Amino acid sequence: MSIQIRVATTEDVPVLQELIAASVRALQAGDYTATQIDGALRTVFGVDSQLVADGTYLVAEAGADEVAGLARGPRDSAVEAATRQTGGGPLKALGKQPELLVLPRIAGCGGWSKRKTLYGGDRWTGREDSLLDPAMDAAKIRAFFVHPAWARRGVGTLILDACEAAARTAGFSRFEMGATLTGAKLFGVRGYVAVRGIEVPLDNGEVLPVIHMEKRG
Repeated sequence: MSIQIRVATTEDVPVLQELIAASVRALQAGDYTATQIDGALRTVFGVDSQLVADGTYLVAEAGADEVAGLARGPRDSAVEAATRQTGGGPLKALGKQPELLVLPRIAGCGGWSKRKTLYGGDRWTGREDSLLDPAMDAAKIRAFFVHPAWARRGVGTLILDACEAAARTAGFSRFEMGATLTGAKLFGVRGYVAVRGIEVPLDNGEVLPVIHMEKRG
């Protein structure tokens, strides 16, 4: 799969915000209600500009050939869901050939952090951006989202491997995260274990259950 991992830039942020909304609405609908998802997108989910500024937020970017190949493939349920959730958006039909889709070059995003904030984008008020001590603290694995059109194609694993490698280079030997119920399935396979449940309060009175997970080595 010709997907490259690179550091996110501020120019990517508008695209990433759209990707995150499409990802949450299409891929997390089996674990959260529509009301929880709406509240989470206003309260906690989103790009963390501190990660972008730190150079620790990554994007998975597909090559043109990979995009074209996926566009010509069968429209699986994830692609159909993405089309519905984005109103056509980045998945609009090409010309008179509706089976050909314009798919996003950025397939997913995710990062790691040397700061204490466990989860949440810029909208989240419970942030603590003081620096961690690699000798004592676990690096935070943060804000993983895959575009629905690229779901179940190994994108999340590619980003996670890159994040863990970068954090190890920075001196960290442990990792932790606040995983969504959807994301916990991937992270569990990758060696993360549940520590405790967290209930994140949302602006519409709902709560969003997430799982504090950690991994050593």
